[in-house]
Amino acid sequence: MSSHTSERKTVSLLTATCIVVANMIGTGVFTSLGFQVRDIQSGFTLLFLWVMGGVFAVCGALVYGELGAAMPRSGGEYCYLSHIYHPVVGFLSGWVSVTVGFTAPIAASAMALGAYFSSVIPLLPPLAIALFVVFGVSLIHAKNMVLGSYFQQIFTVVKVILIIILIACGLIFAEPQHLKFLPSTTDLSLIFSSPFAISLVYVTYSYSGWNAAIYLASEVEEPEKNIPRSLIIGTLIVTALYLLLNFIFLHSTPIEKLAGELEVGYIAANHIFGSQGAKIMGLLISFGLISSISSMVLAGPRVTQVIGEDIPIFNILAKKNTNGIPLYALLLQLFIVTILLITSSFEAIITYLGFTLTLSSFMTVLGVFIHRLRDPQLPRPYQTWGYPITPIVFLLISLWTLIFLLLSKPMESFAGIGTLAIGLIIYYLGAKNKFKLNS
Repeated sequence: MSSHTSERKTVSLLTATCIVVANMIGTGVFTSLGFQVRDIQSGFTLLFLWVMGGVFAVCGALVYGELGAAMPRSGGEYCYLSHIYHPVVGFLSGWVSVTVGFTAPIAASAMALGAYFSSVIPLLPPLAIALFVVFGVSLIHAKNMVLGSYFQQIFTVVKVILIIILIACGLIFAEPQHLKFLPSTTDLSLIFSSPFAISLVYVTYSYSGWNAAIYLASEVEEPEKNIPRSLIIGTLIVTALYLLLNFIFLHSTPIEKLAGELEVGYIAANHIFGSQGAKIMGLLISFGLISSISSMVLAGPRVTQVIGEDIPIFNILAKKNTNGIPLYALLLQLFIVTILLITSSFEAIITYLGFTLTLSSFMTVLGVFIHRLRDPQLPRPYQTWGYPITPIVFLLISLWTLIFLLLSKPMESFAGIGTLAIGLIIYYLGAKNKFKLNS
C-alpha cells in the first residue's frame, strides 16, 4: 500500500469546492471587462466571451476529475505528469508550482488586498496589511486541517454571498443601459475577430484556479467521488457568478465609461450604490482576496510535500507536525512569499507565469489520452464527460493561448522556459534516479 493512502481524510466535499471557488475568484473579473469593451461593444459577444472562458474551465475540470479520481494523491500536475510521461516532467511542473506557481499569486493577491483595504480604511500601509494577512492565514493553516477547513468555508461563503448581493442590487437599483444582449448578425464576425481571440486569453486567466482541489487530493474524503465533484461544481458556480457579474457591470454602467478602465468594479459600484460604491467594492474585493489567499496557502505546500516524499534530497519538506500539516513546506512557501512582497518582484514573475502554467495544464489534459491508451485496465471511478470532445476543446484553447503568449510576450515566455531549465538542472543534480513514485 502506498504511503499516501494512510493520510487522514479531513477535507470534505464542501471544503474542496470552496477551495476551487476561492482560488478562481480573484481580482480578474473586477478588472478585465474595461479592456474588452474597447474593441467589442456588443452585450451578447461580451457575455459569450465569458461563456467561452467557462467552457474552457469546465472542460479542464472534467478531464482533471478523471485523473484525480484515478490517481488520488496530493500534488496535482506533479503526480499526473510524473506518472504519465516521466518523473522529470512532473518535477518541472512541481518546481514551477513550488517556486512561483503559488507564491507569486499569493503575494500579488495579498498586495492587492492591502491596497484595497487601505483605500477604504487608511490606517496601515498596504505592505503591512499584506504581510499581516499572509502570516495570519499561514498560522491558521499551520494549526490543523479542521480549523483551516472551517476558515476556508466561512470566507468563501461570505465572498459568494457578497457577490450575490452585488448582483441583486445591480438588478434592483441600477438604471438599465441601452445595450442589447440578444444575438445579432454582426456578433458572428465579432466572435471570429482578433480582439475576441485576444480577450479570450485574458478571460481564461480570470478562470484559472479551477483545478485547485487536486493539490490536496490525499486529504479529501472519498477522493474518487469528491475530487471530480468539487472541480466541476466549483467551476460551474464561478462560471455562473462571472456571467452575472459581467451582465451587471454592462447593465448598470454606460459602456463608454468602462472602456479602457481597469477598475470596472469600482465604476459599476458607483453607478449602483452612489458615492459609497468604491468603498463597498473595496471591502468586497478585500474579503474575497482573503479566501483566495487562504486557498493557495492551503494547496501550495501539498505539492512541496509530495516532492519531498519522492525525492530524498528534499525529504525534510515532507515532514508533518502532530496535526498532519506539512509545516516545513508551508514555512518555505511563507518565506518565499515574504521575500516577493518585500522586494515587489512578484510583479515581474506574474507576467511570465501564465505561459508555464498553461503549458503544464496543456500537457496534463493531453495526458488523459496517453493514460487511457497505455493503462486501459486501470480503474477509473470517474470518466471525462464528453470525451474526447471536451479535452480537445481545452487543448485547442490552450494551444491558442500558448501561441499568443509566444508571439505577443516572447521575453516573458522565454523567461518561463528559463525557469523550467533551472528546474531541469536541479533535477539532474539532486533528483535523478532517486524517485520513489507511488504509482
